[in-house]
Amino acid sequence: MVIFMRDFVAEMGQDQTKQQIEKGLKLYQSNDTEKALYVWMKVLRKTSDPGGKFRVLGCLITAHSEMGKYKEMLQYSLAQINTAREMEDPDYLTEGYLNLARSNEKLCEFQKTVSYCETCLNMQGTTVSLQLNGQVCLSMGNAYLGLSVFQKALVSYEKALRYAHNNDDKMLECRVCCSLGNFYIQLKDYEKALFFPCKAAELVNDYGKGWSLKYRAMSQYHMSVAYKKLMRLADAMECCEFFVCSPSIQKAFPRYESSMCIISEIGNRLGQASIYVGVGKCWILQKEYDKALDSLQRAHDLAEAIGNKLCILKVHSLCEGIYRCKEQQDELREQVVKFLQCVEELELYCGMCGESIGERNQQLQALPCSHIFHLKCLQTNGTKGCPKCHRSSVKLGFV
Repeated sequence: MVIFMRDFVAEMGQDQTKQQIEKGLKLYQSNDTEKALYVWMKVLRKTSDPGGKFRVLGCLITAHSEMGKYKEMLQYSLAQINTAREMEDPDYLTEGYLNLARSNEKLCEFQKTVSYCETCLNMQGTTVSLQLNGQVCLSMGNAYLGLSVFQKALVSYEKALRYAHNNDDKMLECRVCCSLGNFYIQLKDYEKALFFPCKAAELVNDYGKGWSLKYRAMSQYHMSVAYKKLMRLADAMECCEFFVCSPSIQKAFPRYESSMCIISEIGNRLGQASIYVGVGKCWILQKEYDKALDSLQRAHDLAEAIGNKLCILKVHSLCEGIYRCKEQQDELREQVVKFLQCVEELELYCGMCGESIGERNQQLQALPCSHIFHLKCLQTNGTKGCPKCHRSSVKLGFV
């Protein structure tokens, strides 16, 4: 009788936990975020049910991710993985490691992200775990892109798209398309950089009625970046009011300062590095070379700390121009050597013509092996296989 009553009380507690979690979800979906967080935190303090605790931590992780509070997101992810370890359930463990990966990705801890993603993919879980693999591959792709490892990033995005298509997961497909837009922006294939977020916007319009508003904003933002690079400024403005057509340098500085406050608060060091590069370019235009070098050094230190080789390459290129203007030959030679070393490490050159990739706007093509070439080179060469790894198939993948 005592055992029966104990089990009955436990079941009652689990039902109450579930009800409170659902109450918080309804509040959150109604954009009453503060009340939702209050309800979930109250559940977290009171519940003794591990499953309920895991679920409410998942709600808190999602909410803090969408609010841009990534340090808090990481704290809840750590608490969630500890709960999953206590439960010793492979599905819970996979989801916990995925949230750890996503938290570290947001905080630009890209090596940790890759490690947690690999742990997820090696988990021997059930169907539920397998359904998360697409999200795992997306997070891994974003981490490799953050590390400027472009081929591995593309391999991961290709896998994520295949999972999305096989599971008919339109939301995941939308997220991958936005990431591919960012990928091709970095490689300066602006036509593809526009194509993928446009595809994401179509998915939002067709399937996203019940999705978070962030998906529409995300697709519009990536479209606006591509439009701006293509000098279609009116289209960029229509997508995102962030882009102002005025070329005034003086207006740029306060905008960079405002952006830096936001980016620093959420802990995005890659964003900080990009802002310092932008500030450095503005100082160069004003011929304030010492101030430019100071800003670029800050960008270099941040980029080196997170392992973003592409940002380091940009810094060396800009510093090379500065030292050429200042006629400082020793410093100039040092920057040239470092620039060439970066190019070699990044392997940013076409395997057919040998010219650099990412120096200017050019159409690129990825083969199924995820090696990237100039589209014109593949069209004129007529090869039946990859010139780099000699795979025979030239059937194009999703990306």
